[in-house]
Amino acid sequence: MLRRCFKQRGLEFTVQGKLWSFHEKAYLVLNKPAGTECSQNHLPGRAFTLLPSPAEVAAAKGRDSRCAGGRATDQDTTGLLLLTDDGQFIHKMSSPRHHVPKVYELTCVHEVTSAQVQRLLDGVVLADDPKPVCAAACLATGEKTMQLTLTEGKYHQVKRMLAAVSNRVEMLHRSRIGHFRL
Repeated sequence: MLRRCFKQRGLEFTVQGKLWSFHEKAYLVLNKPAGTECSQNHLPGRAFTLLPSPAEVAAAKGRDSRCAGGRATDQDTTGLLLLTDDGQFIHKMSSPRHHVPKVYELTCVHEVTSAQVQRLLDGVVLADDPKPVCAAACLATGEKTMQLTLTEGKYHQVKRMLAAVSNRVEMLHRSRIGHFRL
């Protein structure tokens, strides 16, 4: 049960017996583990269930928290999520117009070649769009690992880009969104 109580310091909430101060906007950085999805519900296996209890309850009781900078929805994808109820911040971090870099650490099924890195930088065509999609940066970091930076987000873009260069993603971890990093 969510109860409001007014203190000299301002509006505060008591959630499950814990005091939680009111803030105009909420911003949370979450390291999403594998096996969780980022969706707008609070069912088991969803990222919102990982939030601390007062924040989870507040989100469930009317604070419309959403993911900023792309959702990384796959259960097997790990890494940085930004959760907020600030719509302008979400737009700034998510809109392709703002070119906010998202950095991914990948482990690939096959060896990463210099030709694949160059193709990702030059641009690859995905099945649903004739316009080539380019990586903002791409660096082979090991025999089967790379760091890939994107500034726009399309459905399963990283996996689809790797498939376009004849490789596959085995592990995907987002380490940075803009200046936020894990």
